[in-house]
Amino acid sequence: MKINVGSTDRVLRISAGLALIALAATGIVGAWGYLGLVPLLTGVFRFCPAYPLLGMNTCGIKKDQ
Repeated sequence: MKINVGSTDRVLRISAGLALIALAATGIVGAWGYLGLVPLLTGVFRFCPAYPLLGMNTCGIKKDQ
């Protein structure tokens, strides 16, 4: 797993994930809010499995490193 999630992308993913989980935990949204684990984990680990499939990389590190 190579890092493919940049800093801004990472902050947005973690924030959105935490927000969705908090909304689900407080009952404001349904259980689907726990899907916030996906952006949270991709932000924490700095790897999005969909990015290689789409040829994307928001990280400033060059691909050959």
